[in-house]
Amino acid sequence: MNNPSTDQQVAGARAYEALHVPALFKQWCPRVLDAASVAPGDRILDVACGTGILAREAAFRVGSTGSVAGVDPGAGMLAVAKEVASGIEWQECAAESLSYQDRSFDAVVSQFGIMFFSDRSKALREMIRVLKPGGRLAVAVWDSLDNSEAYSEEVELLQRLAGKEAADALRAPFALGDKAELIALFETSGVKSVYVETLTGTARFPSVRTMVEADLRGWLPVMGVVLQEEQIDRLLTEAEEVLAAYVTADGKVEFSAPAHIVTGVAGAV
Repeated sequence: MNNPSTDQQVAGARAYEALHVPALFKQWCPRVLDAASVAPGDRILDVACGTGILAREAAFRVGSTGSVAGVDPGAGMLAVAKEVASGIEWQECAAESLSYQDRSFDAVVSQFGIMFFSDRSKALREMIRVLKPGGRLAVAVWDSLDNSEAYSEEVELLQRLAGKEAADALRAPFALGDKAELIALFETSGVKSVYVETLTGTARFPSVRTMVEADLRGWLPVMGVVLQEEQIDRLLTEAEEVLAAYVTADGKVEFSAPAHIVTGVAGAV
């Protein structure tokens, strides 16, 4: 395994946008935006925006009188975000050092990104810093791997055929599933009125191959893991049997995908 090149990062981000966004992520945007009470005229920041689906949906809500910015540390993700929606303000920066002035936004949102921050508490403090007093924060994280269908089996398959590094890349999104730990993280980071709601989505992929290939070619490269083609071929072949229980009568793959939405507000300054 080797670190992905810029071209591989962009290719991975394109696969992520084409496969993961419609299968998993787009359905959560209304829930996160509702949780943050996003309304016309608001100024919104999407932290760890990836290829920008949440920022794009936010732009529809705030309308011409509002504005949306999206930040992400991944050049590949942002390259694709700019391709898809050039009218949004995209910036390459880490959540731990947001390049915005204090009290700049009405709401800050983040969808399935906080698990990957190098310093989660510092990132949350930054989100609160750029919020106006009383501004709303809404952050979505996946429930634990034990409570999630299909991916636990895929992680085991990766561990067996591709090794710990590849398996850990797929475990990573489920690292903040414990609700008590989530609440403690947000409260100790200065977020006020913290509340966690657990909701269930549905993952929908056209086939087992599409689902697993999305992870192998889309997600793993984003996480710095690039597999050899012979490894990918073997994984795709064995995945058909491993994930057979989630295949519907028409050959599609469907399974429940629970997540927590954490909300809070910035305190008065």
